[in-house]
Amino acid sequence: MRVLIVEDQESLARLLKKGFEKEGYAADYVLDGEAGQKRIELHNGDYDVIIMDLMMPKKSGDEVCRSVRAFGVTTPIIILTAKDSEEDKVKLLDTGADDYIVKPFSFRELLARVRALTRRPETSLPTELKLGDLVLQPARKTVFLKDKELKLTLTEFRLLEYLMRNQNQVLEREAITTNIWDFDFDSFSNIVDVYINRLRKKIDSGRKNRLLKTVRGVGYKISET
Repeated sequence: MRVLIVEDQESLARLLKKGFEKEGYAADYVLDGEAGQKRIELHNGDYDVIIMDLMMPKKSGDEVCRSVRAFGVTTPIIILTAKDSEEDKVKLLDTGADDYIVKPFSFRELLARVRALTRRPETSLPTELKLGDLVLQPARKTVFLKDKELKLTLTEFRLLEYLMRNQNQVLEREAITTNIWDFDFDSFSNIVDVYINRLRKKIDSGRKNRLLKTVRGVGYKISET
């Protein structure tokens, strides 16, 4: 899961980014509406949800929302607003926002709203991912191998979850970095290979037929065959 935060208060943007990353999300932020609109139009396919402030320099959140919807962007958008009248809320939803949250708000509430939006029927995800004797439970952030729980770091877990959601598909290194690390990540580093090797040691140790496979010159895939 990857989140884009469009918020002109950098301290709040950094705080939200840190909070989402602790919950296992990849998160990026930009600091004004104009930059937000450009990022959304160019890279909306990289994000699962967009969190956007209403009052921002250069372009307001509702203007950005209206513009990107006209552009054809369907990514869920949550607006952060200090306005709480019924008229203001209706106006926000009419511009194309999927939800709003009134400032000040708790991060727990925002996180719950993000989860609710990404649970919609058209994007609903399984509560358990299985591949042979390997079982991953996204909500609980647990992984079991032959009924024994594996100890993974948060990044290892996110990488394994992404692989298991795309079983039997060859995933390019660029696709992996886009989904696991933030927008400023150096795609030319070998960090993907490092984490793949860490996962191999934990899920394929002693296994005759490895689950995690290298596709030379392309990337990786996870499969039983």
